[in-house]
Amino acid sequence: MSVIAIIGAGALGGALAHKLAGRGRVAEVRLIDNAEAVARGKALDILQSGPVDGFATNLTAQSSILSAVGADVVVLADDTTGAEHAGEPALSVIRQLIAAGCEAPLLFAGADQRQLMSRCVTELRIPARRVVGSVPAALASAVRAICALVVDASPVDISLSVVGVPPRQTVVAWEGASYAGRPLRAVMGAHEITAVSARIPGLWPPGPYALASAGARVAEALCLGSRREYSCFVDAGRGRIAAMPVRLRRGGIDRILEPALTTQERTLLENALSS
Repeated sequence: MSVIAIIGAGALGGALAHKLAGRGRVAEVRLIDNAEAVARGKALDILQSGPVDGFATNLTAQSSILSAVGADVVVLADDTTGAEHAGEPALSVIRQLIAAGCEAPLLFAGADQRQLMSRCVTELRIPARRVVGSVPAALASAVRAICALVVDASPVDISLSVVGVPPRQTVVAWEGASYAGRPLRAVMGAHEITAVSARIPGLWPPGPYALASAGARVAEALCLGSRREYSCFVDAGRGRIAAMPVRLRRGGIDRILEPALTTQERTLLENALSS
């Protein structure tokens, strides 16, 4: 049985639980928060929307962190105040999970969790393949939406990856970007690409619904496996967390892909990784 545990019943955690339940691809979603009454209220609200939206995913609310043990994926979201799980308190939670025998991949759904991811790899010695951040997928979606406006097209017809360290050191892999099977550069002028790139810092951080949509798809890929390519935060070596295109499999990262970059884009990426 496929199970995804979400630690944190804040705006992001609740939206993520709703998205996962509504998509109906996993058997159970566990919403975990110390404020159990809030978690139960959100879980009940989501369950009551099931008959309207046509899903029957098993959704439970728990207060104990140890409820995440046994899940196929553990997602770090936000608490009921809206604060993302980060810093020493979040590291303590992860230590508890490891001590209890949790070996599931850890998915970091928040925009400010890069340092926490780095500490998981360097201090807790969690294998890098089990530490993934889904925020770059949400940022890539926002960039696709802007490009779609520029070329007067649907965002679903546009494919691109973001790499580097958002927001200031984000590199869009324009060389490999496409629109309806054609190179995106063939339909967007150089000045338009430059203008879109300049807007990226203003797109950060993505909102909770965008983060939840990206997090749900990456969580499902970690839980069930996928042949799709995702832009995710991963360990680029020695605890340096950066966005890279990846393939995911059940249980973690299958492989980190080499992005198609121009010489200038590769230089920008190398600068981002070395800073």
